[in-house]
This record gives sequence, structure tokens and C-alpha cells, in this order.
Amino acid sequence: MSSAVPSIHTSRKFHLTADLGLLFLSVFLQIALGLLFGHVYDMRIFMATGYLVGTGANPYIPQDLSIIFNNPTFTGITSIGYLPPWPLVLGVIYRCVFTVFPDLLVYNLAIKIPVIAANIGLAYLVVVILKKLGVEPKVTRKAWVFLLLNPFLFYFGSAWGQFDALVACLSLWSILLLDNGKFSRSAVLLALAISLKPIALPLLPVELIFIWGKSRWQSVRYLGLFILSVFLFCLAPFFLFHWDPSPIIKGWNAHFTVGGGISFMTFYELLKNAYQLPGRWWLLGLVWIPALGVGIYALKSKISDLASLITKSTALIFIFFLTRAWLSEPNITLLIPFIVILTSLGALPSLALTAVWTLPLAFTVFNTSPPQLLFLSFPEAMVKYLTLSDQYRFARLVARTLLVVPWQIAGWWIVIACFKKRAWK
Repeated sequence: MSSAVPSIHTSRKFHLTADLGLLFLSVFLQIALGLLFGHVYDMRIFMATGYLVGTGANPYIPQDLSIIFNNPTFTGITSIGYLPPWPLVLGVIYRCVFTVFPDLLVYNLAIKIPVIAANIGLAYLVVVILKKLGVEPKVTRKAWVFLLLNPFLFYFGSAWGQFDALVACLSLWSILLLDNGKFSRSAVLLALAISLKPIALPLLPVELIFIWGKSRWQSVRYLGLFILSVFLFCLAPFFLFHWDPSPIIKGWNAHFTVGGGISFMTFYELLKNAYQLPGRWWLLGLVWIPALGVGIYALKSKISDLASLITKSTALIFIFFLTRAWLSEPNITLLIPFIVILTSLGALPSLALTAVWTLPLAFTVFNTSPPQLLFLSFPEAMVKYLTLSDQYRFARLVARTLLVVPWQIAGWWIVIACFKKRAWK
């Protein structure tokens, strides 16, 4: 009996050490990627926005900051297109980091810290949800490891610098709180997620339908608190900091009038050598509205528990993404934890998860994104590779267009699977 006790403790210690090792490995790899890489377009805008907010200027009016950062690439960049929550975060990071350590690589990493934290947070949120759904520990740990070391999250978050993982983390947390009956907190977190990036918008009708089935008054209260939170997050800063909103108001429909990215309209650049949709082609940028309407109607009142919340949320997010005329590859980060949960439940085959994260990664190679991540650490290499890729532009665009076909097929298959009466075991 006594001899068995040490072996149990040793076994526990071994697993604890192994898990901590994986966690530290994930953090180390993400910090290394965050320091050395950064998208030439997004990260320059994020850095410039941090400076403008941190010094009390309007982040929505572009300025020449080449002297400030002692870097000629900061000449002629556009202003940020996101609503105030992310610019405010960038302003805090600038004040806390760049004013103390005025180095672009350090500043580049600092901007990624919230994203790295969100990547780690996603792994643990998924564990909590899977445990709540009764998934066996072996499968739960596999999902945890997958999210901790996933190349997709590393590439688009830690290396690229996009913050879609924050949106995903807040969205998943909102769903978990909703299932726990904490409606007010859920509404605020969902409002913050959508205020960061509207890609989380499809979650709102799913959560409202869930609450409506329990209490109509609570659903009205939830919606009211959500709207109030969106106002505080998105509109209040313009009044509080005296920012001129006209630049962002003028570009409110930017994503509705262009076609490209990993969307069904990616072929347009191949045909017309342009992104802007001419004439009435802009109507294609609004296809997602009736598509979501049909999806919401199909939901009706079939959302009663956490599993159905995850399943129907996945369906509506996919419908939104598949019918947008412009879809950036980092946006798909929002889907990753949802698909991980559904595959862990046995609702979807592992092939579905593989398709969701590998196809966008392959697409981004033909979209010339990898060399654009070299602008800080290897700018000469960036220029060289972009010049080389431009020589094979036609072949790249053809390959990019062809990759959208399996992406659409896989996406619609998942949507259909999620709308079945019982999509989980």
C-alpha cells in the first residue's frame, strides 16, 4: 500500500511537469515569433496608432511618422480602420513600452502580448468547455495541446500581429458565461468582442435565441445591455477624446465594396486586376445579410444548452464568412476553437478541423503574406521575395482562386452538419 503512494505522486508530477513544459514552449515560440516578425501593413498602422493615441492625437487621421520612428516606411501610411477599443489598447502599449524602450522590435512584440495571452486563453477556455460537456480527459488534453501549439494561431497572431484571437477569446468566454446564467457579463463581453472586430456579430442572434427560450424579459435586457456596451466601447471615446470620426464614417462600407481575400470573390482580382467592385457589383458585398437571415430563421428555438450554443454559433459564423465578398485569412481564427470543440465532441471529423486551418495557411502563401512579415527584421529579403512573387502573379492568383473551392466546400459541409437535429454525440 505504501509503495503505491510514491508512484501516484510521481505520475502526477510527471504530467504536471510535461504540461507546464508545453505551456512554456508555446509562450517561448510565440514571443520569438512576435519579436522577429510583423505584417508590413498592419503592424505599421498599429504602431502609428499607438503613438497617436498615446500622445493625444486623433488616430483616424493619418500622419507622417517616419521621423518619430526613424523609419522611412512610416511615410504615407493610412489610418487605422478599427473602432476605438483596439486603438486604445495600442495607446496604452505605446505609453508603457515604447516611451520606455524606444525600439521597434520591442514595440512590435509588446503589441503582440495581448494576442499571445488570448492564444493561451483560448486553450484553457476550450478545456473548461470540454470538461463541462463531459469530454474524456485524454481528448480534452489533446485539444489543449493542439491550441497551444497550433501553427495557424502562431502565424496569424504571434507573427502577423492580428488580434482576432482576442475576439475569439472574448466570444467563447461570452458563451460560457451565458450557459452559466451570467447574462449581463456575457452581453458586455460579446459587445467588446464585436467592437474589436464585427466578425463576431453572428453570435448575437444565437445568444439572444438561447436566452429567449428561457426568459423573454432577460433577452430584452440582454440586448439593451449589449447596445449600451457597444455605445460605450465604440462611440463614447470619440466624445471623450474629441476625435474626429469623419474618416471612419466615410469608409464605413469599405469591406462591402471590395472583393478578395479567401472569399468567394477572390477570382475578381484575377479577372479585373482590382479589388474595388464596380457598378452594382457592390451588392455582392451584402450577400451575407440575407444569408445570415436564412441561417437565423433555420435556428428558430433549437438552442437549449452549451453544446447547441457552440454548434449553432459555428454554423452562423461560417455562413457569415462564406458569403462575404472580402474575408481576411486571420478572421478564421474565430472559428478555430469552435471547430476544435465540435471535433472533440465527435460532431465533426478531424478532417474538418484540418481543412479549416490548413487551407487558409496555404492560401496566405499564394497571397504573398509570408514575405510581408519580414519588414522589421529582414526588410531586404521582404522586397526581394515580393519582387519574385510578382513575376509569377498570374500563377499565384490562379492557385489562390483554386484553394477557395475546397474552402467553400468544406465550409458549407460544416454548416449543414451543424444544422442537423443533433450534431454531437
